[in-house]
Amino acid sequence: MKKTLITGAAGFLGSHLCDRFIAEGHHVIGMDNLITGDLKNIEHLFHLERFEFFHHDVTKFVHVPGRMDYILHFASPASPIDYLKIPIETLKVGSLGTLNLLGLARDHKARILVASTSEVYGDPLVHPQNEDYYGNVSPIGPRGVYDEAKRFMESITMAYHRHHGLDTRIVRIFNTYGSRMRLNDGRVVPAFIGQALRGEDLTVFGDGSQTRSFTYIDDQVEGIYRLLLSDYVEPINIGNPDETTILEFAEEIIKLTGTDQKIVFKPLPKDDPLQRQPDITRAKEILGWEPTVHRSEGLKRVYEYFKSLSHDELYQAHRDFQS
Repeated sequence: MKKTLITGAAGFLGSHLCDRFIAEGHHVIGMDNLITGDLKNIEHLFHLERFEFFHHDVTKFVHVPGRMDYILHFASPASPIDYLKIPIETLKVGSLGTLNLLGLARDHKARILVASTSEVYGDPLVHPQNEDYYGNVSPIGPRGVYDEAKRFMESITMAYHRHHGLDTRIVRIFNTYGSRMRLNDGRVVPAFIGQALRGEDLTVFGDGSQTRSFTYIDDQVEGIYRLLLSDYVEPINIGNPDETTILEFAEEIIKLTGTDQKIVFKPLPKDDPLQRQPDITRAKEILGWEPTVHRSEGLKRVYEYFKSLSHDELYQAHRDFQS
């Protein structure tokens, strides 16, 4: 039985990865400091003998006894609302946290996959974005705390691969959506659906011409799983190239939810990327992967999930971090 550590296990993506690796027969160790994660995302796993949970901050020394086959480092705030409120913690988990987990992987002779992001491309001057593009990122802008943390993560991961011969993988994750997202985390899918469910106007930043490409959670997890088991060490984009403008997306949500809210416009946040679309040629050729869930179907599924939330969850305020 393979033994796999997943950090950020109580988060949106981490919890789905726990499910997948349990289903694949692994013994899974979940680790999370719960600063943005939620135990309810993994409580259904607590009764399983093949699942353990450690409440731990990976920016502190990480020790896991016994054999270890795989490490997946997904601990990090991923929502702009979150990482702008806790910028130091965001930088630390991408730097110190990654360093600690690379050291753990080296000690255990384990393969490690780190979760990078399309944000390493910044506000791109190349469209669509392929893995050879170095990006257009402001290191001192407000979003730099997330972007540069992930760029450092990639750099130190490749340094450990080259210098120590560590078995590493790097996934660049594009906008992903699905069940267990927090309605109040500020990302566009839960933001729009939450506003529609509460009868609020939909808020579009800028004029809505900026583009995004949305990947359903099942497709994202499949791509990550295939990358982990591949022999490829360079970064790979995992995302859906089906691009749409934010304004078109808002109109889709209004149609999906059957509501008649207006769309209101607010100023575009600083350094918010105007285009985001992955070139997935590498994923297709190396992993045999491409998304299979069309946005219309994925949105129906996530809408049903959000409709099932309680009144308190629907109206929950943004988290107030103490840092």
